[in-house]
Amino acid sequence: MLILTRKLGESITIGNEIKVTVVDCQGKQIKLGITAPKDIKVHREEIFEKIQEENKKAATVSRDALAKIAQKWRTDKTKKNVKEKEIVSAL
Repeated sequence: MLILTRKLGESITIGNEIKVTVVDCQGKQIKLGITAPKDIKVHREEIFEKIQEENKKAATVSRDALAKIAQKWRTDKTKKNVKEKEIVSAL
């Protein structure tokens, strides 16, 4: 971890596109201003951790749910094949 000391109004630059500026200091709290391209997401750490947690939950699929999806897909595919055969035989 790189530790830097900055005074009010001073900045650090990360790469060529990100600038972090000390905007305000009050007691134990500091306010940082961050300038970064729109495609770079900037989150407070606790928000970032929640996002990661939710993404992991969303990516987890139970075997039962997967089996139900597979069964529905097979059923829908069978129905589609039957309809296609009916259309072809009607010609």
